[in-house]
Amino acid sequence: MTINKKQSLILGTGLAALLAGSAMAQTGANVEWRHYGADLAASHFLPLDQINASNFSKLEVVWRFKTDNIGNRPEFKLEGTPLEIGGVIYTTAGSRRGVVALDAVTGELLWVHGEKEGARGGAAPRQLSGRGLSYWSDGNEARILYVTPGYRLVALDAKTGQPVPGFGEHGIVDLKKDFDQEIRPDLETGEVGLHAAPTVAGNIVLVGAAFREGFTPATYRNNKGYVRAYDARTGKRLWTFHTIPKKGEFGYDTWFDGTADNTGNTGVWNQITVDRELNTAYLPVESPTGDFYGGYRPGPDLFGESVVAVDLDTGKLKWYYQMVHHPLWDMDASAAPMLMDITVGGRAIKAVAQPSKQGWLYVLDRTTGKPVWPIPEKKVEKGDVPGEWYAPTQPFPTKPKAYSRNGVSNDDLIDFTPALKAKALEMVKDYKMGPVFSPPVLSRLPGPKGILTLGGGNGGTNWPGGSFNPETHTAFLFACNSCFEPIGVVPPPPGLSDMRYIEGIAGNRIEMVGTGGAGSGADAPLVKAPPRPAGDGNSQSWTVEGMNIIKPPYATITAINLDTGDFKWQIPHGETPDVVRNNPALKGMTIPRTGQTTYNIGTLVTKNLVIAGEGVLTNGPDHPRGAMLRAYDQKDGKEVGAVLMPAPQSGTPMTYMVNGKQYIIVAISGGNYSGEYVCYALPDNN
Repeated sequence: MTINKKQSLILGTGLAALLAGSAMAQTGANVEWRHYGADLAASHFLPLDQINASNFSKLEVVWRFKTDNIGNRPEFKLEGTPLEIGGVIYTTAGSRRGVVALDAVTGELLWVHGEKEGARGGAAPRQLSGRGLSYWSDGNEARILYVTPGYRLVALDAKTGQPVPGFGEHGIVDLKKDFDQEIRPDLETGEVGLHAAPTVAGNIVLVGAAFREGFTPATYRNNKGYVRAYDARTGKRLWTFHTIPKKGEFGYDTWFDGTADNTGNTGVWNQITVDRELNTAYLPVESPTGDFYGGYRPGPDLFGESVVAVDLDTGKLKWYYQMVHHPLWDMDASAAPMLMDITVGGRAIKAVAQPSKQGWLYVLDRTTGKPVWPIPEKKVEKGDVPGEWYAPTQPFPTKPKAYSRNGVSNDDLIDFTPALKAKALEMVKDYKMGPVFSPPVLSRLPGPKGILTLGGGNGGTNWPGGSFNPETHTAFLFACNSCFEPIGVVPPPPGLSDMRYIEGIAGNRIEMVGTGGAGSGADAPLVKAPPRPAGDGNSQSWTVEGMNIIKPPYATITAINLDTGDFKWQIPHGETPDVVRNNPALKGMTIPRTGQTTYNIGTLVTKNLVIAGEGVLTNGPDHPRGAMLRAYDQKDGKEVGAVLMPAPQSGTPMTYMVNGKQYIIVAISGGNYSGEYVCYALPDNN
């Protein structure tokens, strides 16, 4: 059911003309952004240079689109990256995850579509507007495809916004059906969804699956995150790839004692990339149930936390590479695999590069899955959580080196002054510290309460992924270098979960962890959080005098030459936070730019620039309170320009050109600022 009782709202008559006039072509005057990541390789790259180092700071806002009314309440987590095709912007928006078409030059609303899903939408694990949509055309007909919060695949006529009658049932395919599994507990409330855009390659639509965070799963028998392909014309299911193998399939024996039959998750909740020439889809697979305890699933657990290559037409396995054996750290393959052609030692290689939470870029031959540079298996520490199974070794890439911190030691703690360092050491005395793959601990009082980690759930590179310039063979990776968290496991309170252990710290209140905007969508009931009891340990802040307990840089952007595997440069990204720049404990000290602690920043790459917005508001020395959209020179990382945004970047920027004019769009939101798409361009007299 659509927002306005089965009728999409259509404003204006210029859409068809805009579509027809462009002929969907990439020309000098018109350059389109046709996929979520610019292309099927997830490069986030267009070779435009009208906006460049000399004029970036002159950018002006040419239009804004506020998403408040796409749903019955504003959205404060707008993560979308729009498409631009034929002079029209297509994107998801608002708490109902509506689809809007906008004039790419003026921002005028052309049409809007939304589905009212009721209880099914309200129970969805991944709510709000999601991260985007996809486009399909056969040259005559054009469609927009997206997945609703309630896990339905919808096909819309790109010209009108109306559902396509010949696709599924009245334009909709129910993704909870025909799933090679029984969705628990039922189709209405069953835990499965998706906030990523489906991937369209030719006439095939690829759809993954996402769940609540695995910190506190209700059951280790959760639904399984299979990947499926559908016909873009009819909506017919073409194939299913079982990310947890069924009996008789390759990988089933890596789940000892038949535990593959009962374990859940292992979904693909981020973007799927495709090489049309090799007819191969590349799947970034998440952790099995649960994130920090795997006693119910002994063994390596394929295809958890792996890059998996499958045949685009059949879904048959071609190869896999598992980055973490028997996952215990929430190190999902959380970003789209990037496809690129590189030259290593004089040899041309078709490569796939997988960014990671652990701050390594896993570079593989995308035809074979073999590492481009050695990734040896090294022994890792065995933990002592009762009933747990531990992998004796883990893969450690040799090149490129880690581009963010992925372990914690005393050397990583705040050290602006000896007094601050002493306070930090006192705060961590009841916890263990160690390198990457240090195992979770059974949380106890007085200790150890947990293992302190960097490069876990929110570390390194998360869902925005990286970007790649195919002209220079350079990858650009944003990473949170200070996303610090303690990991401990505790028995769940009665009635919360049937897991033996879930994530938690002894002495703190344990509660179910939500995710993906759950409880915030248009169809979710408004529920006030219960007041926390006095002294609740969940409110512990890992700060020293208001500053991150981890020393700067808090976040970085790294440029990596993928012909050599070497860094070209690495810089802190983001203004120094107000709490650092104005902190009385640092009075009289000169603090270089620190960057900002945030995990969800995506980069846009043009001909010569790397463009990324800040994720934190500051009162800058040269600007009013806000967040900056910054541009860096690709050659050396030098900042060459910046413009003010009223709120932090919350979706990855994109760019396009219409009638010879280049535009940049970025989604902003957060805190008390509801979702908005902001479009920048140079003034006409520039």
